[in-house]
Amino acid sequence: MITIYKEFTFDAAHLLPNVPEGHKCRQLHGHTYHLRVYVAGEPAPPEEWVIDYGDLKVHLQPILRELDHKYLNDINGLENPTAEAVVIWIWRKLKPGLPGLKKIELKETPGSGAIYEE
Repeated sequence: MITIYKEFTFDAAHLLPNVPEGHKCRQLHGHTYHLRVYVAGEPAPPEEWVIDYGDLKVHLQPILRELDHKYLNDINGLENPTAEAVVIWIWRKLKPGLPGLKKIELKETPGSGAIYEE
């Protein structure tokens, strides 16, 4: 079994309405999110790869269009867009059409993020 990955980025703004008053994340702010998508499988002939990276990009494009340069709180299902909520939201959108999806890593900042995996 081989696991491959591809990285994507998107920019978005949000605020976290459920944190206490005075918490810095309760204010409107933005991030450049770094998303890494992992797909596992056996390399298949004739190419001998798990999935074409270009095909993986095609799977992600509609999701990235929904997120990039958007206010995440306005997206259905992301009213409290924590890193955890966003990575679960992406997983639920991506999983049905992407066999072999293994793991998604979403970095909100260089040092913090969330990972969703089966």
